[in-house]
Amino acid sequence: MTDEEVAVAAAADPDSRPTTPDGLASARRLPRIRTLRRALALTQEEFAARYHIPLDTVQDWEQGRSVPDQPAQAYLTVIAHDPEGVRRALAAHPA
Repeated sequence: MTDEEVAVAAAADPDSRPTTPDGLASARRLPRIRTLRRALALTQEEFAARYHIPLDTVQDWEQGRSVPDQPAQAYLTVIAHDPEGVRRALAAHPA
């Protein structure tokens, strides 16, 4: 199929229409925290305890009631890149 035929076929499929820029802008995004937590196969409680984040905060982020501020985003990025390293560092220096 040509690109044009693919676009026409996709637009005609009511279950799989392409996303428009307006649709993408208004789409509800899955919070990154949930994706990260699930990739680590942890419950909210386990994730909160392991990485010293209040459970209510994790729940608020996942439910979209609040978003991580810049330092929290940086911390989540570090967790995503080296979850075991963060776990070990926190275990070696408990709060």
